Amino acid sequence: MTVTASTRVIERPSATSVPREYVHKAAASEVLLTGLSPAGPDRFHVTARWPSRHPFYGPKGGFHDPLLVAESVRQSVPLLSHVAYAVPFGHRQSWNSLRYEVDPVALTFTGNDADIDMHVTCSETVRRTGRLASLRMQVDLYIDGRPLGVAETRFCNLSPAVYPRLRGPHADAAQAAQHAVPLAPATAPARVARTRTRDVVLSPAVPTDPSPCPTPTRAQLRTDFSHPVLFDHPADHVPGMLLLEAARQSAHAAAHPLPGLATGLDAVFNHYVEFDAPCWIDRTPAGNPADTHRLIHVQALQNDTPAFTATVALTSP
Repeated sequence: MTVTASTRVIERPSATSVPREYVHKAAASEVLLTGLSPAGPDRFHVTARWPSRHPFYGPKGGFHDPLLVAESVRQSVPLLSHVAYAVPFGHRQSWNSLRYEVDPVALTFTGNDADIDMHVTCSETVRRTGRLASLRMQVDLYIDGRPLGVAETRFCNLSPAVYPRLRGPHADAAQAAQHAVPLAPATAPARVARTRTRDVVLSPAVPTDPSPCPTPTRAQLRTDFSHPVLFDHPADHVPGMLLLEAARQSAHAAAHPLPGLATGLDAVFNHYVEFDAPCWIDRTPAGNPADTHRLIHVQALQNDTPAFTATVALTSP
């Protein structure tokens, strides 16, 4: 790794990942990013490698997992914060929104690792007391040299002084886990396009569902702290990638038994989702059912408050 104070560049061979602390991962095997270099004022070139085998985001049905787009962008958030914008370690990055749209043909799996290039443009930069407070990232993605799609995200940076005040009694990860609601039984994996029960993040709505008439369009979020990917490290709230996976699985449940790829996703994070109260995942069809893209609107409700919303576009492979 090469990090210089003047350019703050990380350059590594394409077969090597950036240090895990730069992308807030505990396991080096979960690091997708391989490098970062400047490309102009507030413009950067970020490289990544998508593995040909992965225990959770592995290729399926002849296609790379499109949620690797979301995870690649997510890892770029702390990497750029720390390296390009001098945010100290210990500061937290919190998602406001994420949107991506990709070409399903470009996701075709060739049997090998895929080299990803992300051309990132940062804007709407806000600083407070000399530190980065929030940022918007627009990303053009390429896979093995071919256009893949686009993504956009907004996030904020929270200092070690601010974060505990914001989170209050939920700030301690160990205590948050101790007060978590019991892990609910999993939906049948095939209904949510999964093969293993441990990878299912939805549970059928149960009698404790406060709605007058629980329906098949509602599920309960499952938070399995033992999951090696979704809970790579302790967290004091439901991780954003878990919410995105819940939205994806909810969309697959709506389309079942038809196959589909989540080639588009538009998500907004309104509130932290806590562990100590049930989180209900509701889904409703959106758009024209005759369209090539099946659109499903997903909402996460906790304590009767919308905490997260997403519209997922499923494309038939």
